[in-house]
Amino acid sequence: MIHWQLLIATSILILLTLPGTIELAMITFAGILPSRDRLPKGTVTNIAKLAIVIPAHNEAAEIVRCVHSVARCTPPDLLETEIVVVADNCTDATANLARVAGARVLVRTDTAGLGKGFALKFAFGILLNEGFDAVLVIDADSVVDSNFLLEVVRRFRAGADGVQARYLVLNPEASLRTRLMNVAFMAFNVLRARGRERMGLSVGIFGNGFGLTKSTLEAVPYDSHSIVEDLDYHLQLVQAGRKVVFVEGAHVRGEMPAGGRGASTQRARWEGGRLRTAVQNLPGLLAGVVAGKLRLLEPSLEMLLMPLAFHVTLLGITALMPFGIARIYALFGLALVAVHVMAGILVGGGDWRDFGALLWAPFYVAWKLLALPKTLQSARSVAPWIRTDR
Repeated sequence: MIHWQLLIATSILILLTLPGTIELAMITFAGILPSRDRLPKGTVTNIAKLAIVIPAHNEAAEIVRCVHSVARCTPPDLLETEIVVVADNCTDATANLARVAGARVLVRTDTAGLGKGFALKFAFGILLNEGFDAVLVIDADSVVDSNFLLEVVRRFRAGADGVQARYLVLNPEASLRTRLMNVAFMAFNVLRARGRERMGLSVGIFGNGFGLTKSTLEAVPYDSHSIVEDLDYHLQLVQAGRKVVFVEGAHVRGEMPAGGRGASTQRARWEGGRLRTAVQNLPGLLAGVVAGKLRLLEPSLEMLLMPLAFHVTLLGITALMPFGIARIYALFGLALVAVHVMAGILVGGGDWRDFGALLWAPFYVAWKLLALPKTLQSARSVAPWIRTDR
């Protein structure tokens, strides 16, 4: 009886982890191939007017730095740009400071609609009516490279529906947690994006450093209000046949909480939101795959890939089961995770400090597991926009 119970438990563990293992294998080995840095093959688009949108909720401490960072970008030829700060339900000096820094400010006050998605929908509606050809989104706690506008506009003008820059951590040296988050970002936001680009897929939207053309926003209106509004909207783009391309040569770097309540709250919100999005979207994605829409296969596998801490935990349990094939599979899966993370550091531009931080990965996994109740609590359809303590 115990043998059959273990066999059933092992089978469940394999079923839970196999889609994620396949996804990791695909994007890891595609992502480590040399970057082709190809321009998209869409219709050449005339981008003459661009808005850089900075959604901000009580970001008085960071907003001036962000606006100045964007203002220092080298401007592309024949392009009119405007920096637009959305002061969303702010109770501090964010709006005034943004104006003084040289940005146009859109003030939004609507306590019935709290969240970054509401702020972006509000701004996009105004800007598209004013004739802007494309929008870029930069988080208020971020800075960008001086070549940022040059690189993204080059891809827009080549016909890209949307763009996503490299998104990394601004302050990896602040604490061990921020260093480990930077390692995670290099894998999630660089290696996986490169892998999808090599496979000819839409690379994803990471919430910061992404852009969309007017035609894309008209074809797929931005109306996502979950905790992970970027993931929700990207799934809508893929289902509509639109593709986001990776801007390999430009970075956006966001400041992350060094520890304490801010770090745990942020991670719980992200992962809880991803869980709910997976539950809501998987049936439709899988139905599309069965109907022959193969472009939905990789997004389906992505939704089935759990956060690596949970994925590794289940693989570790599988490795303890008394079945040879299961142990071989689990050890392969664990080795693949290690290759994935180290490959992310290599292609993400990391150094010995990032590799050294991996020694603390078991404690990071334990921290994530302890935060599981908070993650499940955060898996709600709409959550208020709470500024992360840094």
